[in-house]
Order: sequence, then C-alpha cells, then structure tokens
Amino acid sequence: MGSLRLTVCTGILAVAVTAAAPAAHAADGGGSVAVTPASPAPGADLTVRTEGCAGGQGSAASAAFVSDARLTGGGGALTGDTRVRSDLEPGAYTVKAVCGDRVITGSLTVGGPDGARPAAPVAPATAAASPIAPVPAGGGGTAHFATVATSGSGPDTGQAVTGLVLAGLAALAVGLRARRTRSTR
Repeated sequence: MGSLRLTVCTGILAVAVTAAAPAAHAADGGGSVAVTPASPAPGADLTVRTEGCAGGQGSAASAAFVSDARLTGGGGALTGDTRVRSDLEPGAYTVKAVCGDRVITGSLTVGGPDGARPAAPVAPATAAASPIAPVPAGGGGTAHFATVATSGSGPDTGQAVTGLVLAGLAALAVGLRARRTRSTR
C-alpha cells in the first residue's frame, strides 16, 4: 500500500510542479526584425537583424529564404545572412526569429514596392558559386539543425505535462496490478 501511495503522490507532485513552470517560448514579446536590403530581388543575398534578444545566438526563418539564417551577436542584437529563393514571386513574407526564449516576427517584401520584379542581382566574377535555391543534397533531414541552435529545443509545457500524466497513470496501473497480484497469492 505504501508503494502505491508514494507513486500517486509523486505523480501529482510532478504534474503540479510542471504546470506551475512558465512557458518556454514567448510569442512576440517585443523586439524587432529588420532585413537589409528592405525590398530584395529573388535570388538576392540579405542580412537579418533582430533587436531585443537576450541570448547570443538564434535563427530566422521565412518561406522566402533558401535556408534559415543563423543569428549571432550580443547586447540584445543578433545578425545573420541568408538568401532569397530565386523562384519566389514578389510579395510580402513573414520572417520569424527565435532567440533564447523569445519569438519575434517581422516581414519582408520581395520585389519593388509596386509589386514589380526588380532585375536580378549580378554576382561579381570573383564570387564563389553558391546555390540560390534548395539543393537536393541529402542530409536525411538534419541539415536544418546545422543552422539552428538546438540547445533550447525540447518539449513545451503542454507536452511535458501530458508525458508526466501518462507516466503517472502507467505507474498507478503497475501499482494496482502488483497489489492485485499480492492479494491473490
């Protein structure tokens, strides 16, 4: 009987502690995201800058980017470089920056302010060749993690609470089963 009571109390305590923990990601808790140039052409290189980040690294993602921008810096400001997809239609796109426990959103306008597609940038002859669109190079889905800080990733509060509740129920079931087995002997 003591084992069952201990299991149930531990499960309840774990759920209570986890439920009281603050959420790991604050959505749009202030800060800003800026892109330079402000209205890039498809295929153009650009720099993403965030203000209001507590950590020294983060990432910025958008459907307009060839790949996520790895952001680094300090003092609340992070910067990183990426490239606009070459096959992108002009228009407005959302940019989502994740740094520390914050998510900051901004926008990016591809093409001119009138919606016309500006001329594609001309790369200097001395520039090294690099892809301007996603390349099917394999990687098994791990390429994303090479550009994103994964130190803060993991289950959110809801997932953690669900896991603890399920673990508590499983422990309760095992305890009841053991009790029933002992009483029938």
